[in-house]
Amino acid sequence: MSARDHGGDLDRARAAYGDGDWIDLSTGINRIAYPVGEIPPGAFAHLPTRAEIEDLLAAARAAFATPAPIAAFAGAQTAIQLLASLGPPGLARILGPTYNEYAAQFACAGWRVEITGKFEALAGADLAVIVNPNNPDGLRFAPEALLALREKVGRLLVDESFADALPELSLCPHADRENLVVLRSFGKFYGLAGLRLGFALGCAKIVAALRDAAGPWPVSGPAIAVGTAALHDEAWRATTCRRLAEDAGRLDALAARAGWPLVGGTGLFRLYETGDSLAAQKKLARMKIWTRAFPWSGGWLRLGLPGAQEEWRRLEAALSS
Repeated sequence: MSARDHGGDLDRARAAYGDGDWIDLSTGINRIAYPVGEIPPGAFAHLPTRAEIEDLLAAARAAFATPAPIAAFAGAQTAIQLLASLGPPGLARILGPTYNEYAAQFACAGWRVEITGKFEALAGADLAVIVNPNNPDGLRFAPEALLALREKVGRLLVDESFADALPELSLCPHADRENLVVLRSFGKFYGLAGLRLGFALGCAKIVAALRDAAGPWPVSGPAIAVGTAALHDEAWRATTCRRLAEDAGRLDALAARAGWPLVGGTGLFRLYETGDSLAAQKKLARMKIWTRAFPWSGGWLRLGLPGAQEEWRRLEAALSS
């Protein structure tokens, strides 16, 4: 399978613009990460136990406010790949443009893939895929609309990787319904993408199949230890949601002064119309700030939110230059 365009590709940035103190805003990963603290040595030394994994799942179930069965994986990406291989392939319709691994993984597994820009066109598919809120434009759908769509497709897959700060959008409280799968990322909101942790929620049959496919140790001991603690930390989650909302407005104001109107976004990334995205990306890259341009759009540029105040200062200076 050929490599696909993704954010976080700092190797390409360094190859084109040199080494240095890069600020990577090319992803939607929180740049003020959850404070990991000391990880117990045993998390590295022994295989994860079933009890430890169940503690992690209980913490996730509480954080996502769901009654549904849940499974953990080494990142939501792993769940996507496993879902593509569940059951006989058929027609998969994906609401796009969106995260490009869906089309690639399902096509690789033998599905006939159609990408549509219309929500209504998803009806009738054996599998419908929606990212809510969407990446990269932040398009959002109410839970009621998604539950109505579930009745019109063979299976509905909803990716909520950017929904942590928008709980009112989440289908997690309804994820135990038949033929519904909800994916949640851990690394983006908690700023720990390298930990590789994600979850799938759904009806018992689907989640059981995913657990079987993932094997006996689907996540690492350190991921279990950190993930369990972070998901229990309601105060950090609430404080982070407030900060992200404020910082999104701050970034929009900087972009507006640069003449870039807002296309959309979430609390973890913003999408702007720059007129020439490659020129805008190049301008910021010369200041060692890496952003995300898209090969299918000449104007859209996506920026994650800076973290430390020094990052904000550098971005403001780069946009003003």
